[in-house]
Amino acid sequence: MQPVDIAGLVVFRIAFGLAVSAFAFKQLTGGALDYHYSRPQFFFTYWGFEWLSPLQGSGMPILFAILLLAASCVVIGLCYRLSIAVTFVAFTYVFLLEQTLYNNHYYLIVLLSLLMNFMPLHQAFSIDALRKPSFASSTAPGWMLWLLRFQLGIVYFFGGIAKLNADWLGGQPMRMWLELKASYPGIGPYFTEDWCVQLFVWGGILLDLFAVPLLLWRPTRTWMFAWTVVFHIMNSTLFHIGIFPWLMIVATTLFFPPSWPRHLLRLPGFASSVTNATNDIQWSPRRRIAATLLGTYVLLQLVIPLRHHLYPGDASWTEEGHHFSWRMMLREKKSGIRFFGRTADGSHEGVIDIRPYLNERQAAVMCRNPEFIRQFAHWLAEESRRRLGQDVEVRARVLVSLNGRKPQLLIDPRVDLAKQPKNWRHSDWIVPLVEPLRDEKWDLPLSMWEKTIDITRIPGEDDHASVVSR
Repeated sequence: MQPVDIAGLVVFRIAFGLAVSAFAFKQLTGGALDYHYSRPQFFFTYWGFEWLSPLQGSGMPILFAILLLAASCVVIGLCYRLSIAVTFVAFTYVFLLEQTLYNNHYYLIVLLSLLMNFMPLHQAFSIDALRKPSFASSTAPGWMLWLLRFQLGIVYFFGGIAKLNADWLGGQPMRMWLELKASYPGIGPYFTEDWCVQLFVWGGILLDLFAVPLLLWRPTRTWMFAWTVVFHIMNSTLFHIGIFPWLMIVATTLFFPPSWPRHLLRLPGFASSVTNATNDIQWSPRRRIAATLLGTYVLLQLVIPLRHHLYPGDASWTEEGHHFSWRMMLREKKSGIRFFGRTADGSHEGVIDIRPYLNERQAAVMCRNPEFIRQFAHWLAEESRRRLGQDVEVRARVLVSLNGRKPQLLIDPRVDLAKQPKNWRHSDWIVPLVEPLRDEKWDLPLSMWEKTIDITRIPGEDDHASVVSR
């Protein structure tokens, strides 16, 4: 594959570093570190990474400061190899600490930072190139550009495929979200109109499915890019989804000819040898290994987003296979939960107060995800066994409304969750979704979860709590 102008890749490097820097700075200055990593007593972990835990004391602020410094060095191309490696390790560590903080754009940053470790994107417009002119280059191997295009294409394409479901085509949850924005200046009143809802619904589907081919085709590239810019700015304005829209806008410029920054800024060109480069490749053992790893990565990116089809039921309901599948903006869940505990001898039983153990976000995300509920039930059982000296059964009553449906049970309330093992198979204690999508709206009354009592207390001594999540 012929080399390409490195200018477009450099713009991507700068935008990526700025996005991660903005994320780290916001976490350091917004009070999020204490809320997410100090207050909770329990963390929802990823399988295989249960051994990870937040750093104690000033460890997390120092970690995010290091992430901010490393990402800033990526921007200016200073000690790039070390900086991008630190960025990848630090961001991935933070990503793996808490599952309830999962977000598709965080996952994308993990993948992009991994790929960038194998790309010398600091060979131009960088301090490294200024310090060592012999290292500088105006070109980069073409596979780097196409691999990044592929990764972005995966996000768009699978995001579009996921929207081809009855709920999205029926206008939900978009209708519910737009109704909340009816007071938006100027255009807000139109958000309650069905034609406007359908515009968002079909606009999202068509953009995701056709973004890549229309960006690659020169006659439609400019128009498609303008559409993506409007789309991402609208998402950022209406739904406040952080740095993701801005990163995607700049990343989408990778589909332009790689020399576009030079033409835009009228910068000098590069040697004509780019267009005359040979396609002959010497397949050394190192190249063969690299090609094998690259092929494996591409295959995994194609297969992992499809794994939810191996599970019965709707992934938006069961959450099985939902993560890492680019299933974006597909569900609005309102849910309420109560955990019930009972010791083996029956001396202690009641509703477990979860407030001392989780922050509000953890509780809100947990009660819509059966696996999270199972994880927390195991921890509650272990904690209760430690305090009471005997085994404890933990059950949960969880009512969930998906995309405006009438609330129904999410899991079987008769099942002792403390005895349910973690596995890759379908959890048969998840109650199938049976409530149909309706035109009328349903709301969960808080009174359904108004009383909780600590399992360590004698039944009858109660306090008040409720958990309702979106």
